[in-house]
Amino acid sequence: MAAAGVDEIAIETFAHYFRLLEHGETGMVPESSIEPVEMESLTSVEVDPDVAAEAVRSTAVIKLNGGLGTSMGMDRAKSLLCVRRGLSFLDIIARQVLHLREEYDATLPLIFMNSFRTSADTMAALARYESLPVEGLPLEFLQNKEPKLLAKDLSPASWPKDPDLEWCPPGHGDLYTALRGTGLLDRLIEAGYERVFVSNSDNLGAVPDARVAGWFAESGAPFAIEAVRRTPSDRKGGHFARRKSDGRIVLRESAQTLDADKDALADLDRHKYCSTNNLWFDLAAMKHALDVRQGILGLPLIRNVKTLDPGDKSTPEVIQIETAMGAAVEVFEGSRLIEVGRDRFVPVKTTNDLLVLRSDVYDIGQDFVLDQTAVEIPFVDLDDDFYKLVGDFDKRFPHGAPSMKKASSLRVEGDWTFAGGVQVVGDVTLEAASAQRVDPDTVLSDG
Repeated sequence: MAAAGVDEIAIETFAHYFRLLEHGETGMVPESSIEPVEMESLTSVEVDPDVAAEAVRSTAVIKLNGGLGTSMGMDRAKSLLCVRRGLSFLDIIARQVLHLREEYDATLPLIFMNSFRTSADTMAALARYESLPVEGLPLEFLQNKEPKLLAKDLSPASWPKDPDLEWCPPGHGDLYTALRGTGLLDRLIEAGYERVFVSNSDNLGAVPDARVAGWFAESGAPFAIEAVRRTPSDRKGGHFARRKSDGRIVLRESAQTLDADKDALADLDRHKYCSTNNLWFDLAAMKHALDVRQGILGLPLIRNVKTLDPGDKSTPEVIQIETAMGAAVEVFEGSRLIEVGRDRFVPVKTTNDLLVLRSDVYDIGQDFVLDQTAVEIPFVDLDDDFYKLVGDFDKRFPHGAPSMKKASSLRVEGDWTFAGGVQVVGDVTLEAASAQRVDPDTVLSDG
């Protein structure tokens, strides 16, 4: 890591987790050690508009932008994907922030945490927004990298034919390490900012909302996470709970769940809330926590087992040491959770999600905030053989997404190409053994 120029704090952090791994730490959170957690809802919170406006003026925004979208066949920043009208995720994020600056007379710095793979493309795409950079602060900082470890003996993986595959990101918990190591944490404090709002760049619902900023400022909490009610599609994902031993809020990821506890993980009545990955933290509190811990926040270990080449299951099994940034909720005494609407959680992980986002289920207004026009978000399941990769997906929707605002679900099995003006109404399933076409202006319905 030192030879590759990795920051010293990141090396120390990796060493900390490597020692835990050596000693058999698994990072597992047994069901017997936790209990369900309740929380207040944003809909029932009163926030004075002046407090909200003042909170925005002392907030900085960080977008996690290290993902390449490899699961969708991309080899560049996923945030460069077109959402609509020639606007990418990056365009919409930039315009959301520029609009809020004008509305609240706020500087509201926007900073991207890029990876070494997404930096150049992202910065080139943002160059058109000349007013976006804030004087004295960078538009980006880079996440760290660490070696993949061979599962058989924990030695660094070697792969001479593609040395890039020897490395991996340390999970988004690296945010805090990178903020400290780059000096950005101190620079934000020196510039007078009090708090940071962090979210994923693939979640266009994650606007730095003044009302949430005001709630967080008034709460006096050092750290907070926006949560949503889990739905059936969230059954396999992580959730919030309260640790019995000390009463702290914890975020249990699926990779930290024992096989025997998988049923409890999937129980939506027991564990009702999952993370949006929209975080708020107090800058002074974060600096203090890192200072007293010599730069190592001590997030729970996530032991992620994969193959060295994710696209080739015959390559050696490796362990990637990861941490989740939301797990910092358990580090700070007095951390808070708040339930928000699903409109603040619109992540795009697959082309199924992308189809909904590109459709008329959402309007994008003058403020560039997503407005849900449909009564419900339709469930979409496209055949992986024909739609999983963005290039294949685009070919089959050459005129853009069909109208989906009256749809409950769309399931596509086989190879279907959609002409323009198609509407999906209710629950629709398409099946075909050979390539088929949906004609222009067709209304697909469950009738």
